[in-house]
Amino acid sequence: MTSDNQSCFWDPPKDFILLGISDRPWLELPLFVVLLVSYVLAMLGNISIILVSQLDPQLHSPMYIFLSHLSFLDLCYTTTTVPQMLVNMGSSRKTISYGGCTVQYAIFHWLGCTECIVLAAMALDRYVAICEPLRYAIIMHRSLCQQLVGVAWLSGFGNSLVQVILTVKLPFCGQQVLNNFFCEVPAMIKLSCADTTVNDATLAVLVAFFVLVPLALILLSYGFIARAVLRIQSSRGRHKAFGTCSSHLLVVSLFYLPAIYMYLQPPSSYSQEQGKFISLFYSIITPTLNPFIYTLRNKDVKGALRRLLERTGRLCRR
Repeated sequence: MTSDNQSCFWDPPKDFILLGISDRPWLELPLFVVLLVSYVLAMLGNISIILVSQLDPQLHSPMYIFLSHLSFLDLCYTTTTVPQMLVNMGSSRKTISYGGCTVQYAIFHWLGCTECIVLAAMALDRYVAICEPLRYAIIMHRSLCQQLVGVAWLSGFGNSLVQVILTVKLPFCGQQVLNNFFCEVPAMIKLSCADTTVNDATLAVLVAFFVLVPLALILLSYGFIARAVLRIQSSRGRHKAFGTCSSHLLVVSLFYLPAIYMYLQPPSSYSQEQGKFISLFYSIITPTLNPFIYTLRNKDVKGALRRLLERTGRLCRR
């Protein structure tokens, strides 16, 4: 009997129930439409940026190498969570398998940490372009950009691996209702019936490293950029320099502010009701807005998109 009780205690549930907005059924249809439209826009916008960055020779600079990786991250980010959310909202069974849940939060954290470092690399690129313009081609060579991107992907994977190893060991004592739209590590820690001190501390340390260190580098870079820009004599030059950075700063704000709220507090004490809507924001709204932010404020990207559309139109008329 005792061994049966211990088995029930440690055996993971076969699936989890994702509550989402089940307590507000009148919101499900409007949210379903918003998610579907946002997902389609995110796919179209990010795929367009990846295509023009690869196909247009004028966009083969380091900035657009990072931008194409950012778009690929956003593409994967939304695909990891949104299809499952849409299926659950259109069904009475709002479940996800234990294995599916594990894969979801593993990939989600991998992509999130990778994006933190890619955004820091983009800030470094802007710093060198504005503060060291004559040495830009020497410093930001293609090999360095590829190394920075490689470090971002590998370090994000390492962080995710540590989180997964610690989280899969947690017992849930038969509890399987997650008050969230998708699986995330803080929600899994909150659901566990065991002592989660090690998980809380590890999550706090790793997230502080992957969020605060890149953010500090971004802010430091823009501090130097602001000082350099203010020394420019012509107002047109200052406006152009600020214009090249404003898109990146807006994307950084949209990504980092929700992440800081979600992860830089103990998972056992954060509000799941607020947390699930913030998760929804940075899992779909931010990846949807990013390509439009870069497109609308960037003449190079708009020109490349125009050339791609013209080329596609000529091919279709043949």
